[in-house]
Amino acid sequence: MCGFVGLLNWDGLSGEADGHARAMADAIAHRGPDDEGFWRDPNGCVIFGHRRLAIVDLSAAGHQPMDSRSGRWTIAFNGEIYNHESLRAELERGGWALGWRGHSDTEVMLAAFEVWGVEGALQKCVGMFAFALWDRETKTLTLGRDRLGEKPLYYGWLRNTLVFGSELASFYCHPDWHGEIDRGALALLMRHNYIPAPYSVFKGVSKLPPATVARFSKRGKEPEIREYWSLREVAENAARAPFAGTPEQAVDEVERLLRQALQGQMMADVPLGAFLSGGIDSSTVVAVMQSLSKQPVRTFSIGFDVPGYNEAEHAKAVAKHLGTSHTELYVTSREALDVVPKLPSIYSEPFSDSSQIPTYLVSKLAREHVTVSLSGDGGDELFSGYSRYAVSEALWGRISLLPASMRAAFAAGIRAVRPSVWNGALALPLRAMPARYQFKNPGDKLHKFADLLGLKTHDDVYRRLVSHWQAPETLIPGAKEPPTWLTRRDGVPSSMTDVVRRMMFLDSVSYLPDDILVKVDRASMAVSLESRVPMLDHRIVEFASTLPMSILRHEGVAKWPLRQVLYRYVPKELIDRPKMGFGVPLDAWLRGPLREWGESLINDCARSGDGLFNADEVRLAWQEHQSGARNWQYQLWDVLMFQAWHSQYREHQGARAMAGV
Repeated sequence: MCGFVGLLNWDGLSGEADGHARAMADAIAHRGPDDEGFWRDPNGCVIFGHRRLAIVDLSAAGHQPMDSRSGRWTIAFNGEIYNHESLRAELERGGWALGWRGHSDTEVMLAAFEVWGVEGALQKCVGMFAFALWDRETKTLTLGRDRLGEKPLYYGWLRNTLVFGSELASFYCHPDWHGEIDRGALALLMRHNYIPAPYSVFKGVSKLPPATVARFSKRGKEPEIREYWSLREVAENAARAPFAGTPEQAVDEVERLLRQALQGQMMADVPLGAFLSGGIDSSTVVAVMQSLSKQPVRTFSIGFDVPGYNEAEHAKAVAKHLGTSHTELYVTSREALDVVPKLPSIYSEPFSDSSQIPTYLVSKLAREHVTVSLSGDGGDELFSGYSRYAVSEALWGRISLLPASMRAAFAAGIRAVRPSVWNGALALPLRAMPARYQFKNPGDKLHKFADLLGLKTHDDVYRRLVSHWQAPETLIPGAKEPPTWLTRRDGVPSSMTDVVRRMMFLDSVSYLPDDILVKVDRASMAVSLESRVPMLDHRIVEFASTLPMSILRHEGVAKWPLRQVLYRYVPKELIDRPKMGFGVPLDAWLRGPLREWGESLINDCARSGDGLFNADEVRLAWQEHQSGARNWQYQLWDVLMFQAWHSQYREHQGARAMAGV
């Protein structure tokens, strides 16, 4: 696990470019505190900088950037190739004669490029990675990213120099950097709480999409981008050849594939452990890990002193049953809130999934004991775990039965009454209802339901459910949302007619890589911890896609195959409970301990003079949230996280200008 930066200029890089590359690499030193390396092409048009977190082959033989034995290729690599030992054996059986300098996976990857070509080698690799590869023979630069998007990679042109690297923070150190906020990308942030690939917050800077390689040559500035693997093709193949076995056979295969994935991902020359929340996904990963280990697996969880947000007691019970070496830390609200000022630095691009706070805290805890930690992410997308799948399916099933004209009339009637008035009118009837039907802000929920009544298709319902600001173009003057997986007409395969399957696919190509994996990568790397995600072994992904909904939700139980694997190791009573998620009490925090901080940033919307936000609309949402009339916690967190990031970014740019950089 590492981080890298690079520069390319076809006319040649100046002597000062070495210093620029060093400054850029220093900006991401947290990704690789163990070693640094720099390489310049003899012709002077390419520079790589690398920061290393040593995980496999801790010797100097793993130093990067690394040349191939033939001298043709040079690579800067971030990630892990879990099957590198089997690839090494395959290369040797095929007559690989140049020998080995060490036992790093990077060296194996370079040899694989020599023998099978770049795309051929990537199709054989099992792992998470991003890399920059220079080919001296063809004079081309190739950037590549793993299948599911676990590792990040940004690139963009600054005048005639291509700049690329693991995090945007490194770009700010280049003297030609003058980033301009992309209002369309900002609108996407307000809708989704993340900016999906290939967009970034800055004009002219892109994220390389997962499972792609981008080749740059002298022919022009635009790269040739090609997929070497496709979730869309996986889904289409699965539709043509779905799993035909019994539910029990499906469970056996899921367990076999997970054991196979973990045998590779438990590979490390440094201490290794796992995050354990006590939920289905992380408990399954830890249970199988422990079955493969002769020693107690190190597990980590955090707890909150807030009712409804504490899973530590469940994690402790699972850990005790499995016999892991468990470490837990109870965090006060004050300790959690102390993370907030750090978030703009941890996420060098604005990002507003509030579970970023506990993710950072559990990563920090784990790093005190291990260098690698495995997580259970991916289980919800692959095995149909999110509650919104069932809610959306049931909701659309009822809404679609009503004629459009009737739905429009109902919606208009609801909107004609302000949420606060609905709150007052329904207060007494709700108090007379059973406790399970009592909830806060009924007027707020009625207005959200009215929004759903006007929708025409189930895909519209899904888009509405995963959107925070429903009309970000009105929030951001002059913004036009660019196309994404959620808006492309050709995004979902036409063969995928099941509404839940469509949501799972869209989550897998958008929410998973651009929210979940971004959150885990930046939070863990901020403390120099490598995080691995065994559920996202592409062989598990491909098999899970073949499972019919009758197995995924067998007898109406979400994630049925995964649960059955877990029940082979852990009693049901330790697991079966309502899904809690990994969140924080954001609603209350914004009305309490974060109110002053938020108020300052909201005021900055009007004071800054950059016109990025409609300050009146933001102010209205803030006031309604403070009064309790509406719950705008997620919408406001989107704005606040951007404002906090933007404030820090402006300070950084101001300091550079003062220094004459």
